[in-house]
Amino acid sequence: MAAIPPLCDFGWKAVDAVLPGTDGKDHSLLAQAGEKGLVVAFICNHCPYVKAVIQRIVRDARDLRQLGVGFVAVNANDAAAYPSDSFENMQVFARENDFPFPYLHDVDQSVARLYGAVCTPDFFGFNGAGELQYRGRLDASRKETAAPGTRRDLYEAMSEVARTGQGPREQIASVGCSIKWRELS
Repeated sequence: MAAIPPLCDFGWKAVDAVLPGTDGKDHSLLAQAGEKGLVVAFICNHCPYVKAVIQRIVRDARDLRQLGVGFVAVNANDAAAYPSDSFENMQVFARENDFPFPYLHDVDQSVARLYGAVCTPDFFGFNGAGELQYRGRLDASRKETAAPGTRRDLYEAMSEVARTGQGPREQIASVGCSIKWRELS
């Protein structure tokens, strides 16, 4: 069963963290913000939902950069239980998909917990003041190939945020695989 995140908590402030990136450097989440906003995307390497849309995520990240909206992706999955989500495999996934944004490893899953991430992909869109304005899906395709003309929900919402500082009041939650949490001992 795919996880469905809660609706947007408008105005919730983005939380910063410094995490290791697939480029070998540590990155601050908030340092990735553009003048008009930031998208924090929780993804992973093995999820069929992410694999189906990764090229559209990359496209939207590039297009949003042109609007002054930054982008960062975080993998919080338990790599011990899901070896395909290991840091080494994150590096391969980022390289194969030509990520134009940092892909960060949330080893202790603390960032995913702070954000309340529940699935992959899970998108958090913030305005220039770091206030949450979007918590919805990429588009309607889920695991399928997007039909021509499919509305780009994330892109359209963040375009509105870039223009007005406010996200759309009507949002459709993302659907994907649940975050693979480590068992706490």
